[in-house]
Amino acid sequence: MSNILHARIAEPGDFPQLIAMVRDFYEEDRIDYLAELVEPGLHAVLDNPSLGAVLLLSGDDGELAGYITMGWCFSVEQGGRFVLLDELYLAASARGRGWGRQALALARDWAAGQGAAVIRLEVNHHNHRAKALYLSAGYRDDARDILTLPLTSAPAGLHS
Repeated sequence: MSNILHARIAEPGDFPQLIAMVRDFYEEDRIDYLAELVEPGLHAVLDNPSLGAVLLLSGDDGELAGYITMGWCFSVEQGGRFVLLDELYLAASARGRGWGRQALALARDWAAGQGAAVIRLEVNHHNHRAKALYLSAGYRDDARDILTLPLTSAPAGLHS
């Protein structure tokens, strides 16, 4: 395998190979794999490019090495639409080659080519290696916490 990482936009037919890597990533990063959420979400981005993209990563031999999921978001503070780098995964066999940094560059190039001015991402507190990679690639720690409210359990709020 060469030291050059390649990317292509995933298509709906890539779902079986992609979901296998997603499961590996979730297990490794201690993320609960909830098929009823993850699988429809993945299908949605594969079927609708206006939501974002999944980049499939491979070496020169074409063997899948990982993936990146990116989705469009909106923030007044960020000046409008921005990209959330939602997931970045490299298989264990693809690590230690500088491909993490190359994957981030591929994500940056895709986002810039789509007109985004900002990429944001989140990293689990226990994943110090990933955080070090992101910081070394120019991402900054905004010293904020991400809080989540599942709407299935949200209290009644404002009504239109």
